[in-house]
Amino acid sequence: MKNIKVKLFTLTLVSVFIGCNSDFGDMNVDPNNPSEALPDLLLSSALTSMSDVAGAVTGALYVQYFSETQYTEDSRYGTEQFSFDYWYSTPLNDCQAIIDSESATDNYKAAARITKAYFMHMMTDRWGMLPYSEALQGAANFQPAYDTQESIYKGLISDLTEAVTLFDANSSLNGDILFAGDQSRWVQFANTLRMVMALRLSGVDAAYAQSEYEKAVTAGVIDSDVMYAHLAEDANASPWYSRFITRTDYAISNTMDDMMTEKGDLRLLKFADPAPDAEAEGLSGLELIQGMTYGISNDAAGAIQNSAVSFPGAAIRSQDSPLPIYTLAQVHLSHAEATLHGWSVPGDPATHYNAGVTASFEQWWGADGTSAAASYLEQNPYVDLNSIAYEKWVAAFPSGYEAWAEWRRLDYPMLTPAVDAQNTSGQIPVRHAYGQTESELNGANYDAAVSAQGADDLDTKLWWDVN
Repeated sequence: MKNIKVKLFTLTLVSVFIGCNSDFGDMNVDPNNPSEALPDLLLSSALTSMSDVAGAVTGALYVQYFSETQYTEDSRYGTEQFSFDYWYSTPLNDCQAIIDSESATDNYKAAARITKAYFMHMMTDRWGMLPYSEALQGAANFQPAYDTQESIYKGLISDLTEAVTLFDANSSLNGDILFAGDQSRWVQFANTLRMVMALRLSGVDAAYAQSEYEKAVTAGVIDSDVMYAHLAEDANASPWYSRFITRTDYAISNTMDDMMTEKGDLRLLKFADPAPDAEAEGLSGLELIQGMTYGISNDAAGAIQNSAVSFPGAAIRSQDSPLPIYTLAQVHLSHAEATLHGWSVPGDPATHYNAGVTASFEQWWGADGTSAAASYLEQNPYVDLNSIAYEKWVAAFPSGYEAWAEWRRLDYPMLTPAVDAQNTSGQIPVRHAYGQTESELNGANYDAAVSAQGADDLDTKLWWDVN
């Protein structure tokens, strides 16, 4: 009898445990909190990181838009290793979560694929070979292989081509802080990315570059500027506003000041504020802008008073200043280069050069920019590829990573390296070295990438950088 009671008691406990375990399984699912993140929130999260690209400092220092006023190590190439962890763990992870989601509609998947391509394009233009085909798999693969830059570029172009076919006009796209759900703008943006990537390959795979460029243009690129809109609040302020809340670390460089002043370029008056000393002296016009000497030591920079130099203008330094992602000026200047190559794009180099310069003036001066551009073009007409390359450099301001990529590809304008450069070669960097943890946590794949590229330093040219 005692044994029977023990068995019955044991069976009762098991039954209670099984029943409770089943009940707890239901109780642990909160109907008000989905286990999978909502695609609109993920999309918003990913898109906010576009501000970090458009407002990045490092590339803008390399192309000498700005000079550092106190601690000048970055403009003297003192940092060699740059981690890419943030980009994989934050915006790319958000995009991949949408792409892999069973509940996300095709509209969200399309926007996520385009956004992912935007970030991966920026990244491969900084580091070269990167984890791509095996990336973003989470615990399934902690040590992804690095893909060649050629594979990444062509993979992204293929992904953009497919992504634009997914949009459904009968379905919504919420959480879109870039285009407010306008699918036609997403399509234009994707085609523009495809166009820019294709042109970047013109020196290394001309036939492929021409074909993809022409297809992208035919499919329809942007017809107005794509700007990242900041707000008049601390949480969504322009990064250039945030940098100047308590510090004054960045001034317009003497390189940009000298080149633009020589050409009588009134865009400089939007790029920079007047130097107080210049105002006190009664100077006017472009003479009010006084660039800071680029690439000098900390001590030399510290000896220059803030009143003697010009800081970035209100157009980028206000709390709600928008920053360019891609502009109509950049598109026309790209067309100018494409037609110079003989590619099948409507127009000719001079026409697109003029249109690009005019669009850039209008971007900064509004309606007043049209007449200012006409006067500028009389003094600075189209001549050759260097004309286009110079105007690309100006038109990309202040988007340093885009300008840095185009400067490396076209090798113009002629920029003099920092006089007190800290890197071994003393030359302007053409690549970022991988972060230290890569060699420690993904050693075999890291070693293979370094071997394939030749080195892992600031002087290692990217695959497409053949000039």
